[in-house]
Amino acid sequence: MKKRPVDIVVISDVHLGTYGCHAKELITYIKSINPKKVILNGDIIDIWQFNKRYWPKSHMKVVKLLMEWVSKGVKVHYITGNHDEMLRKFVGFKLGSFSISNKMVLSIHGKKAWLFHGDVFDVTMQHSKWLAKLGAKGYDMLILINRAVNFCFKKMGRGPVSMSKKIKNGVKSAVKFINNFERTATDIAIANKYDYVICGHIHHPEIKTVENQNGSVTYLNSGDWVENLTALEYYKGKWRLYRYEDDVKLETYSTEVDDPIEDLEKEELFQRMMAEFKHLDQSETKKKAS
Repeated sequence: MKKRPVDIVVISDVHLGTYGCHAKELITYIKSINPKKVILNGDIIDIWQFNKRYWPKSHMKVVKLLMEWVSKGVKVHYITGNHDEMLRKFVGFKLGSFSISNKMVLSIHGKKAWLFHGDVFDVTMQHSKWLAKLGAKGYDMLILINRAVNFCFKKMGRGPVSMSKKIKNGVKSAVKFINNFERTATDIAIANKYDYVICGHIHHPEIKTVENQNGSVTYLNSGDWVENLTALEYYKGKWRLYRYEDDVKLETYSTEVDDPIEDLEKEELFQRMMAEFKHLDQSETKKKAS
């Protein structure tokens, strides 16, 4: 099946290892595109909430598909977030076309893009990490309840609702937080003369131009794969916000994934990932030798 070409794809906030993660949908999306460069902009694996009793096969399948991109020579940059902050001790790690960093500046057709996850601007993260972790668990539970509600609605012939979106849009403090986050990121980007500032973290997909007295910048947020199922794509000189629910062609790539739940310790997960890396390293060595 012919895959859709993409110059750059930015994916963030997948939260593998949580009940809210839409891994099957992400698998379908990954299979539908042929990117030249991939930015994994934080919170791909939710190490904060990692539960050894919940690691479906589809979640490991996402990891393997990402590794397949690396094995094919696709440049994959993993930018760490707060939920996968354990990986920050591996910053600077490189293997073939794969690398891990906390932030990066990318040159895109003569323009500068500043990429980072975004938790650095979260006051709760800076001063009350325990509160942020508690909120993350509550958010995951809300998503789980939301799925059950939408399952019932579907049986009743009604459309789905997003409880988390309604709460975010209805609570003034949540709206203010998003606005402050975007303003802080764009003000710093303008001061540093970046053309693009690309974030994740707040699960609020967006592309817009922001101006202040010192200039302007294009602000982009890749959203998430928990409630919005979105990504950023750059192709033929233009950015677009990809939305899974709007992609009518995905049925071609959709496959059922047998999804048993595994008992998986955190250390075992990393062992499996390192095994994949070693396999890739051996493949690279063989390619260079031949």
